[in-house]
Amino acid sequence: MCSFTGRCKIAPIVQLQILPMARKFPFCVRAIFFSFLVASIYFPSVVKAQSEDPAADARVQKLYAEAKAAEARGDLAGAAANYESLLQIAPRLAPAYNNLGSLYLRQREYKKAATVLEKGLKIDPKMSSASALLGMALYELGDYAGASRNLESALRANPKDNHAELFLANDLIKLGDFRGAADHLRQLSERQPENQEVWYLLGKVHMKLSEEALLKLDALDPDSVWSHEISGEVMESMKNYDGALLEYKKAVEVAPQQAGTHYHLGNAYWSLNMWDAATEQFRAELANDPSNCTAQWKIGNIILEQHGDSKEALKEVQKALDVCPDLTAARVDRARALLKLDRHAEAVKDLEVAVKADPAESSTHFLLAQAYRALGRTQEAQAEMKVFSKLEESARAKTAERAKEVLQEKNKEP
Repeated sequence: MCSFTGRCKIAPIVQLQILPMARKFPFCVRAIFFSFLVASIYFPSVVKAQSEDPAADARVQKLYAEAKAAEARGDLAGAAANYESLLQIAPRLAPAYNNLGSLYLRQREYKKAATVLEKGLKIDPKMSSASALLGMALYELGDYAGASRNLESALRANPKDNHAELFLANDLIKLGDFRGAADHLRQLSERQPENQEVWYLLGKVHMKLSEEALLKLDALDPDSVWSHEISGEVMESMKNYDGALLEYKKAVEVAPQQAGTHYHLGNAYWSLNMWDAATEQFRAELANDPSNCTAQWKIGNIILEQHGDSKEALKEVQKALDVCPDLTAARVDRARALLKLDRHAEAVKDLEVAVKADPAESSTHFLLAQAYRALGRTQEAQAEMKVFSKLEESARAKTAERAKEVLQEKNKEP
């Protein structure tokens, strides 16, 4: 926002408007709000600062009123014409350039907007709203470097202007400055944690940074352990476990004693329920890195999944919790082992902690209901079963809705 008090004796009235042209920005999806200072001017004071002519004062007042009326009825061209005439009378009236520039922008007359806003900024370089508007106009004209300079200037004047900062982030993306864009988006995410667009853009920017890093990594040595591990992770994230296994095996071959290589391979086997192969790799990982509590936990988890010795499973999971006491998944598996050993009271303690840590995990509520029931705590068991049923029903509904959407999209295809 721009304050003109004390410069031209103008009292600003800030009016937020939605730019129709915002819909075409590839990154500013949906509405982006910008502050167009359509100022309420104390014209006698302004004209007194510029001229002692009462007739000029009256004409400026009249043209301003006509501009506001034209804008109110949607006649942007008429409003712009009024401001043009006003500036013929009061060419040093900086806010009028700001308002005229905003009208040109809304009519997508970007060159005119840029020209008039630059004139206004020559009169009042501290008019941050004009800097923001000029940045927008230059963005539309493809002058991304010029746009960033003006948007940064606007942000220096008002560091918490979310709209200008979001626009600057988009401009930096156009310039290929993904790190700069990420910095601004992170600041926005802290101030607007519920803004999905900010998180979307931040995710996209990090993807770009990841691509750059991976290309550099591959260029340095495509057969390095790091190249194979990251390739495996990408494939695993896409559920391409065969491809992931191939890459992780290569990583183990290149660096069999490096921490992490055996774990990644073991985790891929674990995801495929290849229990024996997974256990072998997890034990190899622990030989390299005894502090890897996730590998240690999964050894115990595998014993439980294979319906093996509950005491042995409990021993392995306990080792993981000794190193990482806050590992929720290990707490749940310790509780599973304790339930099998009829140690229900101990299991309840772990399950209550797990439910508190992740209340959306339905299976934990089910286990806790079993433990309560075994202890004769019927009402609490029923309450947990209700939560379990509600979470399961919600999950099924979401799956069904997603399947319906996919089917609808397929039916739209020619």
